[in-house]
Amino acid sequence: MKIITPIDIGRIIRQKRKDDGLTLEEAAGVCGVSYAFFSALENGKETVQLNKVLQVFKCLGLELEANVRSWANLRNVI
Repeated sequence: MKIITPIDIGRIIRQKRKDDGLTLEEAAGVCGVSYAFFSALENGKETVQLNKVLQVFKCLGLELEANVRSWANLRNVI
């Protein structure tokens, strides 16, 4: 799935948590973050801490990958 907005990240996290059969509280505890943080992350809050986002991704068994585009291709997107 392409990640373009914080909401996209939240959707991925929420779906994985639900697929794993975890409540929000359980997932937060397992991943070592607060309930409030996990909730904010799932809701696409833009100011969450990146290190904690990566911690949650790793904990849930998710991977992020960056695809490099040239500037010529980027101009067509903007």
